[in-house]
Amino acid sequence: MFRPVFLVMALIPLFAGGAVAAPADAALKAQDAATALVRGDANQAVTSYTEALKDPALPNDRRATILNDRAVAYARIGQTKLAIDDFNRAAQLFPEYAAIYNNRGNLLLALGYPDEAIKDFNRAIVLAPGYAAALSNRAGAFAKVGHNDQAIRDYTASVRLMPQAAAPLAGRGRVHLATGRPHAAIRDFSRAVTADPRFATAYRSRAEAKLDIMRAPDAIEDLSRAIAFDANNPELYLLRGQAYLAADNVGAALKDLTQVVTLDPNSARGYAARGLAGGVAQNYEEAFADLNRAIELDPRSGTAFAYRAVIYKMSGQTDVGVKDAETAEKLDPDGAEVLWAKAEIEEAQGRTEQAIADFKKAIALQPRLKLAADGLQRVGGDTSGTEDREIPGAGIDNWRVVQQGTRYYAVSDQFRRLRIPLEMAGDGQPRLMEWLVKEPPLRGIATLRFTGGVVAGEKGPEEVEQVAILDLDNNSVVGIEPHREGQKVATWTWQDDRVVVASVDGATDEFILRAGQARGADPRRYTSSEPGGWAPWNQLNSGFQEERRPRKRKPKTIFQLLFN
Repeated sequence: MFRPVFLVMALIPLFAGGAVAAPADAALKAQDAATALVRGDANQAVTSYTEALKDPALPNDRRATILNDRAVAYARIGQTKLAIDDFNRAAQLFPEYAAIYNNRGNLLLALGYPDEAIKDFNRAIVLAPGYAAALSNRAGAFAKVGHNDQAIRDYTASVRLMPQAAAPLAGRGRVHLATGRPHAAIRDFSRAVTADPRFATAYRSRAEAKLDIMRAPDAIEDLSRAIAFDANNPELYLLRGQAYLAADNVGAALKDLTQVVTLDPNSARGYAARGLAGGVAQNYEEAFADLNRAIELDPRSGTAFAYRAVIYKMSGQTDVGVKDAETAEKLDPDGAEVLWAKAEIEEAQGRTEQAIADFKKAIALQPRLKLAADGLQRVGGDTSGTEDREIPGAGIDNWRVVQQGTRYYAVSDQFRRLRIPLEMAGDGQPRLMEWLVKEPPLRGIATLRFTGGVVAGEKGPEEVEQVAILDLDNNSVVGIEPHREGQKVATWTWQDDRVVVASVDGATDEFILRAGQARGADPRRYTSSEPGGWAPWNQLNSGFQEERRPRKRKPKTIFQLLFN
């Protein structure tokens, strides 16, 4: 799970010089409070704002702005009831002040009341239609209640208003990731870390997206960056340990997973993951001890029972593992790890066809589950997926469009090891439009253009076209980039080893085209979007890495100091 970040990133105090001039003494105290808040001393900020509010000559609108600011400080120190009280008083005194509703909505969202928060954000946006922070916060609330399309629209509007702000980019990336669009997610997370290279949560999120497209080595790099900024966060070590395991580096995985249970001795997931890694390393005694501890901490963890079932199988005790697999299935019948464990037991029992089916179900639910992919390959299963359903009339040349679950792919008998995800930006089904193989010096590079659905534009519905950039020599997807949205068309500049895309949303993305080139690239460059893309199940090609040229960083504003 991601750590909550909206409270810090979107509460917007206004300081002296706001709506109206305040008496000199109150203005100085308010300025002292603002300085303390920027410095991180919220307690001192509360004290100074309280002193400023004692001035009886304050007009209502200025009193409201100070109450709003003190509410921000109260929220910082966890005094949520006092914060809400101040926001309410401010709204009574100055109902036209949009920041009050944005900030109160943001606090309500952090407290777990997204529907009430949306009402406040709506009010803020009615009062200030170009209020980018309120749009970003409302997007986060929409995402909380599962309205992902509305969340994307609000995040996109916020990005257009604040193209250099990391928060709405990262928020939109999280929605893309949650809705099965890892390439779009990587693009947004990459832009976020370019805007703020110290944005640890964006590195973590980009790592998760890279794991979804089987890019474990690059995910490890991003998680290492995140850990550099947040060294005591057990969740980061847990995710990096899982990435190391996917990259077949069991020793590093065990080291990270030990760090998880050191930082959080009650982490059932940490013990379960370390137990699995120990089993893979054939340290069965330690593995069973960890898995027993995980089950003791969380007796309803289907994952822990599933892992223990697999370790029983690995250690030659399949009959005992059957019981754990059955327990796991009762606890979490649709869990990817549970289906994988079930398939492992079925394989050991000689029920190959059922094992293949369950391996495929596990992979469809969690593409990053490499051990399931390894199992599918081991039993000779076809990686194309049993649930592939061809979409009639959607193909072009030798390429067909198939649907697996809610996701679409382009497949071709000519390129059997290349399965291209057709990420949709809006409503509708994809249709292939153009297949183009580049000429030298770009031999081995190809593009596949396809319709990406219909989105709500400023003047009504707009059709989107996307382009998948492909490395045919390595059977991999370099990236997926929006090409057209309504009347806006991207500009593509091809070079020998990269392509630069001036995107339809005004940003510029740069993709390294061939495996092996980025690893020796200038280390001073910031890492940008993920070019490696989907790869065959058992391949973890680490040769790709996308880069973006660094921009000179602007001095931090008060907004950035408060919200990052």
